[in-house]
Amino acid sequence: MTDHDSQRTGLTAGVAAYLLWGLFPLFWPLLKPAAPLEILAHRIVWSFVVVGIALVALRASWRWVPGVFSRANLPRMAAAAGLIALNWLTYIFAVNNGFVVEGSLGYFINPLANVVFGVLIFGERLGRGGKIGGLLALAGVVVIAWTSWQTIWISLALALSFGLYGVAKKKAHLPALQGLLVESGFLVIPSAIFLIVLATQGAGQFGLAAPSSALLAVTGPITAIPLWLFAIAAPKLPLGVTGVLQYLAPTIQFLLGIFVFGQHVSPSYWFGLTLVWIGSVVYLATTLRRRAASN
Repeated sequence: MTDHDSQRTGLTAGVAAYLLWGLFPLFWPLLKPAAPLEILAHRIVWSFVVVGIALVALRASWRWVPGVFSRANLPRMAAAAGLIALNWLTYIFAVNNGFVVEGSLGYFINPLANVVFGVLIFGERLGRGGKIGGLLALAGVVVIAWTSWQTIWISLALALSFGLYGVAKKKAHLPALQGLLVESGFLVIPSAIFLIVLATQGAGQFGLAAPSSALLAVTGPITAIPLWLFAIAAPKLPLGVTGVLQYLAPTIQFLLGIFVFGQHVSPSYWFGLTLVWIGSVVYLATTLRRRAASN
């Protein structure tokens, strides 16, 4: 395969991954009346099952398993599992309670949250363009918080939990699917126990009807498939292209929030979002220019 073909394959897989993530708001409401915590538990259990089967079917190497339980990696992966569960739960709650726009804002903010964590935790240096972009985005968050303080926690919880998840995984060096198996593995037993308790109390939705049970089981594949596509795309694409693609999902989510879910966006919210978008573009453009200059 030529470099051109490889990049085209990577771009196709990357766009498909972010399109699927962008369309997530259309799926979670189908699982009602299951509560967000029950949906989360099913997502963890079925993700573990689906990824385990996929890795066996793909005849993937399992040499990485002992490294997960090393003294250095075990706390990182446990923290990553808790953070991604918090992120998933927050997003499911947001979508199923009509806060799709607020959820999309969290993922617009996330790349800039990553910058902050990079500076504070890893001592990374931030250029002038990056500082300007970060300050513009911060100003946008402040404007939105000023008039929508009741829901800004959703955006911040999503951005910070996913950012800290990235911090926890930074030195774990596990491929996407293997990482999902480990993270869901940490939580699969308590999740299964929770679902069993719900079922014995007659409060769970699984098993009540075939369509709803099938949809709950589908939470595993819809979690794994975008990650698998991203795992294909990431090694084949320049980091700059990946950086641009990451804004595709929240853009789709934002448009769904307005045009499908009928959310009203006030003028002040629009102004704050515009500042966040401009800040993101400034930061991204600066990053791409610096990378181009270093190559």
